[in-house]
Amino acid sequence: MSARIGVITFPGTLDDVDASRAVRLAGAEAVDLWHGDADLKGVDAVVVPGGFSYGDYLRAGAIARFAPVMGEVVAAAAKGMPVLGICNGFQVLCEAGLLPGALTRNEGLHFICRDQWLRVENAGSAWSTRYDEGAEILIPLKSGEGRYVADEHTLDELEGEGRVVFRYAGDNPNGSMRSIAGISSDNGRVVGLMPHPEHATEPLTGPSDDGLGLFYSALDAILTPA
Repeated sequence: MSARIGVITFPGTLDDVDASRAVRLAGAEAVDLWHGDADLKGVDAVVVPGGFSYGDYLRAGAIARFAPVMGEVVAAAAKGMPVLGICNGFQVLCEAGLLPGALTRNEGLHFICRDQWLRVENAGSAWSTRYDEGAEILIPLKSGEGRYVADEHTLDELEGEGRVVFRYAGDNPNGSMRSIAGISSDNGRVVGLMPHPEHATEPLTGPSDDGLGLFYSALDAILTPA
């Protein structure tokens, strides 16, 4: 039976189509999920993709957090369902309380669009098992509010518990505290990152196919649930 991974669409979402394509390339069935429906359609995992949900009119991810579908995502995550938040999706997961900290305006206040090297710090999360710890992967980054911030206690906790999953390698493009590019929940099932792995699935159309590892990892997590 094929794994089914849901991809949410909010008003203003830009990267749901690309995320669905990445899911299919990894060998799973992509299931469209609508923001206004409190229904996950029986999926095995969820991707909250990038874009500008609700136009970021209040604060990035702040309105999407209250969408009916997110209530179901929070409940499913509490039961161990793998959830991935990419860029705006990372912001939504932080606003929903599934991940700690927040994403703020980039240092320098400029929108950044570039291919970015990341170092895999934790190969044990539901979305990173297909990587070797310490590996460097090339993933596109495109965000204006990508600077990860948290208080020192939270940062120390994330570091001490191995919950920093991805870190910017070489340079820190947006001023994120401790060069953090992606983190996980305490059980490793929920992961958020600012760069876009769904745009790195084929060398022909992206800088690499390094992003597919996240989606293959999710398949492993679904087949061997926590």
